[in-house]
Amino acid sequence: MKLLFFDLETTGTQADKHGIHQLSGSIVIDGEVKEDFNLHVQPHPGAIIEQAALDVAGVTQEQIMAYPPMREVYDRFINMLSKYVDRYNHSDKFFLVGYNNATFDNQFLRAWFGHNGDKYFGSWFWANSIDVMVMATPYLADRRSQMVNFKQGTVAKALGIAVEDDQLHDALYDIRICKAIYDKVCAKY
Repeated sequence: MKLLFFDLETTGTQADKHGIHQLSGSIVIDGEVKEDFNLHVQPHPGAIIEQAALDVAGVTQEQIMAYPPMREVYDRFINMLSKYVDRYNHSDKFFLVGYNNATFDNQFLRAWFGHNGDKYFGSWFWANSIDVMVMATPYLADRRSQMVNFKQGTVAKALGIAVEDDQLHDALYDIRICKAIYDKVCAKY
């Protein structure tokens, strides 16, 4: 089984208007971590940049505009994926894995492919993804009413996973927390 754990930091909340400035993750094949990545990227030309989104990630507009150009980072990302998946083999793909990725990150990643002129997103990834937030729900259902929210940091703490609050919203740190939640929840089943 090929899993691509990933998390994004973006310039806003709408994939059709905003862009990606950080893409981090881990490639896990049959339970073994093959490669971690942490890519900083200039948002696509024309992306709206919301100051509130940058504040959440702790970056400035000057910082993200100094990141490597989108196409350069995209090519690096595709070269990395190519080491593990044959995009021409219809039965060889990654499952996208993230925290609340089905409603957010997946759409941004797909849009990023489009901004790079690639309409073959489905050659790399299965259409059905693994959302760790959804997986954690039955695990914590009996405690949910006592939890202040169901954000990733809160869920991790409820599962006994150590969290450094000041590190949250860095994509690389967030994906490590996501993977820890995934491992804990999957161990139950």
